[in-house]
Amino acid sequence: MSLRIAVIGLGAWGSTLARLFADQGHQVSGWSRRQGSDPSVVLSTAELVVMATSLSGVRSLAAELAPQWPEGVPLLSCSKGIDLHDLCTASQLWLQQLPQLQVVVLSGPNLASELQQGLPAASVLASDSAPVAEVLQQALSSDRLRLYTNADPIGTEAAGALKNVMAIAAGVCDGLALGANAKASLLCRGLVEMGMVIQGLGGEAASLYGLAGLGDLLATANSPLSRNYRFGLALAEGLTRDAALAQVGATVEGAHTCEAVLALAGRHGWHLPICEQVGALMAGQITADQAVGRLMGRGLKAEDLVVVA
Repeated sequence: MSLRIAVIGLGAWGSTLARLFADQGHQVSGWSRRQGSDPSVVLSTAELVVMATSLSGVRSLAAELAPQWPEGVPLLSCSKGIDLHDLCTASQLWLQQLPQLQVVVLSGPNLASELQQGLPAASVLASDSAPVAEVLQQALSSDRLRLYTNADPIGTEAAGALKNVMAIAAGVCDGLALGANAKASLLCRGLVEMGMVIQGLGGEAASLYGLAGLGDLLATANSPLSRNYRFGLALAEGLTRDAALAQVGATVEGAHTCEAVLALAGRHGWHLPICEQVGALMAGQITADQAVGRLMGRGLKAEDLVVVA
């Protein structure tokens, strides 16, 4: 089945998806802010809209495009993070503008440069509408990108957002050469924090262990292809937040997500020690070594786990 697909946002991920879908025989048109044209132009004939901008661009685009959205056309949301203003996910920003919009979330271990090389990957399509997700699963799966479905868009988005914060922490850990034991311990405890946020936002704990959670975490916390991981490495070198961002030279969603998650934690009383130390390190309140000392010096307790009902 061939679809007319509009891809909005032609950065590394959007361009990769556009190429993947075109290679499958879909009719793909694209738009990016660099073009300076009206993004609604690509909507007029679209049967699917793929939103691949950074989260910071979603709010304004949702407000701009909502009045011109073609009736019945679903949105494939690929933006990861939590909005600092409304403390919500990308799909929730869209639904504020278009309550009846059929939204499908795409997330998983998707390092764009590997897919560009033709290497295989898997991802999940998460939606409240199983029929829409299943149609897109059949239409968009290929020998390079295998797609699964689930019914937990909020949990999938929360997992995809929080793993970026943990990838920053993993980069700090490796930058300090703390070893495999420390990194394994960090990521394991990071999963607990991710699970707390997923459930706190109304998602399902099981999504923590899926492609958007554990799968994406394993990729981004271990690869220099990950911008969040490289940002953590730079922080471990002693660079300031701004200098580390400049060194990465691209959007680091985990930095913004960390701020939003800490705001949510303050509102709901969540205890997120790894996120707290990443936030303090980015703010220049502590050094990377001090962050490690704080995590290791916390009071002893039982091992709390994320329970999947």
